[in-house]
Amino acid sequence: MSDSHGKPPLLLIEDVRKHYPITRGLLRRQVGTVRAVDGVDLFLHRGETLGLVGESGCGKSTLGRVILRLEEPTTGRIVFDGLNVLELPAADLLRLRRRMQIIFQDPYASLNPRMTVGRSIGEGLAIHRVGTPAERTERVRELMDVVGLHPEAFSRYPHEFSGGQRQRVGIARALALNPELIVCDEPLSALDVSIQAQVINLLQDLQEKYGLTYLFISHNLAVVRHLSNRTAVMYLGNLVELATTEELFRNPLHPYTQALLEAVPQMKPGVRPERRRLPEDFLKEARSLPGCAFAPRCPQASPICREETPTFEERSPGHRVRCFRV
Repeated sequence: MSDSHGKPPLLLIEDVRKHYPITRGLLRRQVGTVRAVDGVDLFLHRGETLGLVGESGCGKSTLGRVILRLEEPTTGRIVFDGLNVLELPAADLLRLRRRMQIIFQDPYASLNPRMTVGRSIGEGLAIHRVGTPAERTERVRELMDVVGLHPEAFSRYPHEFSGGQRQRVGIARALALNPELIVCDEPLSALDVSIQAQVINLLQDLQEKYGLTYLFISHNLAVVRHLSNRTAVMYLGNLVELATTEELFRNPLHPYTQALLEAVPQMKPGVRPERRRLPEDFLKEARSLPGCAFAPRCPQASPICREETPTFEERSPGHRVRCFRV
């Protein structure tokens, strides 16, 4: 895999799985497995934004955390700029973490309430021993200016800020070590709509200024369409469709993608489009059923869909789909 200039991708993910055991009883005997991420293949090129969408519980955030090794995958291969992330010793992994950062979903829960904003932003600099204390302070003040925070906020605490301001603190903290890749784990979901627009503009400006690569995890399709170069659709632990954002929204091929797009409100006077409502009865059981995981809810399912698992195949250049019916 390479970009238009023949360069390898910044991030390559191959057959990544994250399974959680289900235990029961005093002896914690394993009685089952939750396949949160179940064989994902993905790549990101430098400077692009890849949107990752899907319902709550489909494994989007787990995949983001596994990429950064905040959680250890069950199996798979993750390569960042030629380095196999899963084989790195602790010292090398610590150095690599400077190049990969995350913006968390809840800006209040991800900030230590007992640390000032300035100390929170500069924590990574202190851990990695970047510069002198005076240089770190100067770097933090510079970052606060970049994300639109007043210098007086340096010595204040998270509870003194609004949700949008706290998320700006989270963004500044992610930028502190000059990363190349930032995993944006639903960074807008806890914010008011008016504040969301400000944060979106900030993320775009920062990407242009610093050449950042984003994995943008969200369930807001309108935001993903606005921000992303390519979009991947995830369902119950695996990708079901991947294409350029323009192609995906213009010509969705997987029934699940089609249902997601039909659920987006259409702001057209006098037009009331029909919306496909997917049954929810089999959502939990689908993980353990044979065949395609979406088959119990799919209006186009055939017998083969309930017996065999479809592969993730390229149907047109850059457009991959996991479906027998396409």
